[in-house]
Amino acid sequence: MSDELGRVRQMWHLLEPLHAVLYYAPEAFEEAAALGYAVDERWPSYFAWRAAPLGEEGAGAGRVAETFYSFSPAMVDEYVPAVWSVASPDAVLAARGRAVDRAYRTILGEAATAPDTAEAAALVRRVAEAADTTGRPLAAANAALPWPDAPHLVLWHAATVLREHRGDGHLAALADAELDPVEALVSFAAIGAARPEVFASRRWSAEDWTHARERLLKRGLVADDGTATEAGRALRAEVERRTDEAAAAPWRALRDEERERLVELLGPLWVAAIGSGLLPMETTLGIGKV
Repeated sequence: MSDELGRVRQMWHLLEPLHAVLYYAPEAFEEAAALGYAVDERWPSYFAWRAAPLGEEGAGAGRVAETFYSFSPAMVDEYVPAVWSVASPDAVLAARGRAVDRAYRTILGEAATAPDTAEAAALVRRVAEAADTTGRPLAAANAALPWPDAPHLVLWHAATVLREHRGDGHLAALADAELDPVEALVSFAAIGAARPEVFASRRWSAEDWTHARERLLKRGLVADDGTATEAGRALRAEVERRTDEAAAAPWRALRDEERERLVELLGPLWVAAIGSGLLPMETTLGIGKV
């Protein structure tokens, strides 16, 4: 991996937890409940929070399944478009901002409003504004939203634009590798990115999983025991390399010393997010494993 791509992946690792707290923070579930969402599981609010930027017309089940990619269409159908009968996307976006504000103030404490966080937010915003979102629906939808005023909310918004920008690029890399949604999960589990049980959250049936493994077996990408072959590992490494390449351009908006400063500024915030205990130690993203 080149130095540049290594830095791009490092920034993803630092920013992803700062984005993902929305899906786990008690404050977010409280805001979701106030809108009328069931909160005995995280999926009603997850689909609402993440799909709301697409707008009600753009956030139908088919579009969400396509852009979220890894979820079983049957699972998406269970929640979308039903989430919009509870609250409109505009109402969800307003509640999302409140949820992030409250969660960050709890998780980061005084750091939420500290000068260092404002400095980090300004740097990450420059990167997010440099991102070309053409053909990247989730990134484009978030980038089109108004920027918040508070620096800690600017930081979250910029991190969200960039993580969706990366995610949209990742889906293009998976398509180039001819890995459909369930094959993408099976092949990722095969290289040890996470245990298969972790990917069960996407609710593909056992039959779906078995058939996907059989297709990968025929392509020589997995062995009989479901572990990746050398060819399978090489293909997944190529997917990750292409994902990093597709995510790299916005980061060129910063000079080397500015990127180094941003790493320094984000470090304590990353520690606070991880140290909150809200985030699962093993995820479908394979952070730390790929």
